[in-house]
Amino acid sequence: MTVTTLSNRRYSFTDVDWYRGNARLLNLSGKLLGAHVAHAGLIVFWAGAMTLFELSHFNPALPMYEQGLILLPHLASLGLGVGSGGAVNDIEPYYIIGILHLISSAVLGAGGIFHSLRGPSILPENSTFAGFFGYDWKDKNKMTSILGIHLILLGVGAWLLVAKAMLWGGLFDPNLGIGGDVRVISNPTLNPLRIFSYLFPVHGATGMAAVDNLEDVVGGHIWVGLMCIGGGIWHIISKPFVWTEKVLVWSGEAYLSYSLGAIAYMGFLAATFAFFNDTVYPEVFYGPARMIESSPDVVSSRGWLVSFHIVLATLFLCGHIWHASRARLTEAGFDFKNNDMVNPPTIAG
Repeated sequence: MTVTTLSNRRYSFTDVDWYRGNARLLNLSGKLLGAHVAHAGLIVFWAGAMTLFELSHFNPALPMYEQGLILLPHLASLGLGVGSGGAVNDIEPYYIIGILHLISSAVLGAGGIFHSLRGPSILPENSTFAGFFGYDWKDKNKMTSILGIHLILLGVGAWLLVAKAMLWGGLFDPNLGIGGDVRVISNPTLNPLRIFSYLFPVHGATGMAAVDNLEDVVGGHIWVGLMCIGGGIWHIISKPFVWTEKVLVWSGEAYLSYSLGAIAYMGFLAATFAFFNDTVYPEVFYGPARMIESSPDVVSSRGWLVSFHIVLATLFLCGHIWHASRARLTEAGFDFKNNDMVNPPTIAG
């Protein structure tokens, strides 16, 4: 059995079977960082490799949505390589994006291997730069700071879309001209009443998915970025409220369950958007809205995206329920190894 110690704490590396994946690294922050970075590398590698794969099979004479493509339509909706009517006039941006993702995945993969094999098993918790990344699952202030950092990164991502829409060539607008065209969004909607009205069925029963113009889409990303960055700063400089300390479970498995629940929600929301919306998901790239097939027995790009988002979101939701239940039971004193309570509750006679 491999045991790592730090600050009089002992952590076993092999208490959990190998097929349990990252659960083996629950208390090994350095190894878990390696797995985290390597996982990011795999995601980026998939994005780059799949982009090049789709590009190698792309036929510009056929609609994208009839070719089983899921990444090229997304790049096209960002205004890359397309012109009037959604016609692809330049495939070089797709090639460059695919290659950049592959290069980035190599860097991330190298980082993951280093932290998994050569880096410290447990990150130090001190005032050094490396110590900044050390943590203890029970350190509530550190956990909320990590949450804040993630929120800031999400906010920056939202603002990058705003920059693409307003400064870097614009987005594809399906409502422009005949069949749509690329345009710069120079006057995004900033009115909060307009933006937040999409949270209610004011514009239609589909809520946020009812948005039908890019000004509101870009304006919404401005507000989302502002809230994420503001919320991130708040979580970094503040401490958890007393009531949150009592209500939430502060453990690695609990944080995993929270993350899975959030991803499940976003997956269902993305599926709703992809199915109903034809502004963010133009029909010229994704196929007819509110339909899974573009023609009999031909599943459109929209159909693939909706179906897989629902399937994956359902799996994530099941994972959330499973890990949340385990975290709650562990907090209550249940020992999953022995399938018994460590400290059985007292039953009044």
